[in-house]
Amino acid sequence: MIDGAKVETYKQAKGSDLKIWLFYPTSAPAAGAQAGPRPAIVFFFGGGWRSGSPEQFVPQCRHLAARGMVAAVADYRVATRQQVKPAECVADAKSCVRWLRKNAERLGIDPHRLAAGGGSAGGHLAAAAATLPGLDEPGEDTSGSCVPDALVLFNPALMLAPFGAVGMQGFGADLSAARFGCEAQAISPVHHVRKGLPPTLIQHGRADTTVPYVTAETFAAEMKKAGNRCELVGYDGQPHGFFNAAKYDETLAEADRFLVALGFLAAKPPNP
Repeated sequence: MIDGAKVETYKQAKGSDLKIWLFYPTSAPAAGAQAGPRPAIVFFFGGGWRSGSPEQFVPQCRHLAARGMVAAVADYRVATRQQVKPAECVADAKSCVRWLRKNAERLGIDPHRLAAGGGSAGGHLAAAAATLPGLDEPGEDTSGSCVPDALVLFNPALMLAPFGAVGMQGFGADLSAARFGCEAQAISPVHHVRKGLPPTLIQHGRADTTVPYVTAETFAAEMKKAGNRCELVGYDGQPHGFFNAAKYDETLAEADRFLVALGFLAAKPPNP
């Protein structure tokens, strides 16, 4: 249970009921906000595709719901609980985004203002839903789009195979298909950057040794080269997972600013 959230099942897969918890605004739309369905965002937790909890992004959800969005955290299968590979985690993320779009009217959300976010492996899943072909759940109806309309990423794993002159370190050192459940390039977002991808915000610690900062720089450069909007905000001296504590307020304010710029949130009134 997550207090204050509406819980639904977005997918049943190999004996697992995968839940999503939705936080709704409790007040009328803020001044300047559009009437009608609300913009929405879904967050995927980090944990190396092995473990983790949807509760990781509950604080961000509460903030964004208070600001007027429908904000959600989603569960997905992981290695320690369901003995899956990252490729199946990607399938779950894609299923989740499609489920939100297919149920948008009932849920009161705008299917054309649906963002995805996450940290570390969860950031990878949000980016994977936007970039990767294939890796869908076998037998699932894939007629609806799984591509989010915006990405809000915290120290995401965006490069899972060597790219150009950039080699692999840390998080992506094991590039085997046995680890990922598919070939490394098939699950590596930077290898699938193309024109028309959603506007993206990446917040990343410059001292991250788990997911090196250069991988975020490489992804951002490729996005811009393809004509996509991509903002990379680096934090000096910050390691992996920095957004959970040391820079929580700062990174949340940056995400809020980005969503205001995209029209997902109303601008905050100036301080008196």
